[in-house]
Amino acid sequence: MVGIGMENMVGMQTGNVAETIMAAIKNVQKNMTKLNIMVMGKTGAGKSTLINNVFSRNLAQTGIGKPVTQSIRKYEVEDFPLAIYDTPGLELGGENSIESLLKETNEVLSKGAMRGISESIHCIWYCVSTPSHRFEEAEAEFIKKFLDEANTFCVPVIIVLTQSYSKKDARALMAEIEKENLKVAQIVPLLAQDVELDDEYVIKAYGLDTLIDIVNNVIPEALRDTLAAVQKANLNMKRRKANAIVAASAATAAATGAIPIPFTDAAVLVPEQIAMIASITGVFGIPVEKATVTALLSATIGTVGTTIMGKSVVSAMLKMIPGAGSVVGGVISASVAAALTAALGEAYIAIMMKVAKGEMDLKEIESDEGKAKIAEIFKSKLSLKRNSKGKPVDEETEQE
Repeated sequence: MVGIGMENMVGMQTGNVAETIMAAIKNVQKNMTKLNIMVMGKTGAGKSTLINNVFSRNLAQTGIGKPVTQSIRKYEVEDFPLAIYDTPGLELGGENSIESLLKETNEVLSKGAMRGISESIHCIWYCVSTPSHRFEEAEAEFIKKFLDEANTFCVPVIIVLTQSYSKKDARALMAEIEKENLKVAQIVPLLAQDVELDDEYVIKAYGLDTLIDIVNNVIPEALRDTLAAVQKANLNMKRRKANAIVAASAATAAATGAIPIPFTDAAVLVPEQIAMIASITGVFGIPVEKATVTALLSATIGTVGTTIMGKSVVSAMLKMIPGAGSVVGGVISASVAAALTAALGEAYIAIMMKVAKGEMDLKEIESDEGKAKIAEIFKSKLSLKRNSKGKPVDEETEQE
């Protein structure tokens, strides 16, 4: 999480809080290490469909591709910390095409390894179409040769069984591939998007969240926040990371509040809350605008003026917090500071989850109806019974 230095407090107290949050969000996004994934497989293995359903940008359709070898292309979107290295469809009909691809992939892996983590290939997906019902001998031999190269550069390889309409067929193909004893991280059957059959039956997509969990386990730790931000297939991962940010922020607010803090100095909580909102935004990878942040603040804390938490605002909120009690000497306690911070973070997560699921549009947040919905969620979070660090006493209430 990106913190805000104490030297910026004066600026926050006199400047526009929403603008400060937007600057913090941009800083979070700017400091994410780029995730580089190579995708391979025979022609027709569904690579583009897989890519476009895993990530929150359609790189296979809208990304700007540039050649990095004679046939391998690198796809990126500006200000988005992800690069996809797309290899040509593997054709097994001629030894030259196989050897050429091996040479080109080795070149990409080698150059990346020499240039450091931001340029290295972090994970490779080798796609095999399940409806093919077989893993050709020539394909197995190619993968063995390729794995020798990938293992040399310590790049994990995941075999992805795409187009797995039949889970039974996918299990059978997986069993055949496992007989080859390939040195891969894992074999993952999946269906990247819903498939409608005869206008009567829909085979629901599955397996993408599992793939993301596996990728998360095999890539360097420095890339895990980036993975959470750029992917859209595993919303539970986003929620878990966002909840961890809120827990840390509430604990810090509790430590700050333990002084305790006079109302007139309550803006000392602002740096932690701004860092929290920025970090949550980074996790969800949703491109918010200043108006969205302004709506969030006005619907929760109640003002976007010189401070987020003025005396009148805090006084009104205390009535909603169980066990807050009366204010003695114009100060707020550690538990109240933690509760306010946690409620703000949890409300923001709930809104971001709705946006990520397509249940709410960003523009809707800026409307009166959207603000009312945010306020309702925030009040419900404030009313939860919490411990001294802002964590809900009833664990079940942590899930929206």
